[in-house]
Amino acid sequence: MALAVVKPMSVPSGELNKRPMVSIDAVTMSFGSYVAVQDVNLTVADGEFLAIVGPTGCGKSTVLNAIAGLLKPANGTVVIDGAPVKGVQNDIGYLFQQDALLPWKTSIENVELGLLFKGVPSAERRERSMNWLAKVGLKGFEHRYPHQLSGGQRKRVQMAQALISGPKVILMDEPFSALDIHTRHLMQNELLRLWQEERRAVVMITHDLEEAIALGDRVAILAAGPRSRVIESFPVELERPRDVAEIKLDPRFMDLYRNIWASLRGEVEKSYERRD
Repeated sequence: MALAVVKPMSVPSGELNKRPMVSIDAVTMSFGSYVAVQDVNLTVADGEFLAIVGPTGCGKSTVLNAIAGLLKPANGTVVIDGAPVKGVQNDIGYLFQQDALLPWKTSIENVELGLLFKGVPSAERRERSMNWLAKVGLKGFEHRYPHQLSGGQRKRVQMAQALISGPKVILMDEPFSALDIHTRHLMQNELLRLWQEERRAVVMITHDLEEAIALGDRVAILAAGPRSRVIESFPVELERPRDVAEIKLDPRFMDLYRNIWASLRGEVEKSYERRD
């Protein structure tokens, strides 16, 4: 099978060395006597797509929620765009694993919620929401309720909802794991297309190593918990734009997968041993 030709990256990889947008400095997260993560250090540049992988229970979601300001570190600091995180952040877009849409609101009403909370006037909210629904391929679905949409369509509404306010940082908690493989590839490509238009810092957690490599600029590995920490970080030197299905046929992708899995596998095995 011939490999697909990947187009050159529209933004040179060297430009990813921008100012830090997210800085996690010696963060420890604990719940009573249980220490979920300890002395975690991570920096995400403005416009960088960071994917975090690790075994179940290693604290990936905990780190994500510390960035969002939903959880307070026991020690250490989280900084977004130079400002310490103290409480829930307004400049965050959060894409959840489960549907986060309000079932009694239509697509357009769900998309404009963030703008409503920010006090954006009604006419402007409606116009921007209409534009974003068209952007994610849902023109004509504005007045449908979540139960009238497919899983992929609901995920498109969620993407519009998370991105409409122009967040400085986009957080993603396994956003495509509930979708079938074909819909997942479509949504991953859709996400990359939207992100490529106006690059924001992204922190995504996933159990899917292939997804992490296909989407990310860098893949960080968390050790098995408790007291998890970042054990290694791998740059993903694959050109953009990417097609997530085709890029997996690239020999460089396969080499990178093997290298990351060699590090991740030991942590997954430790995680299973501790559960037995």
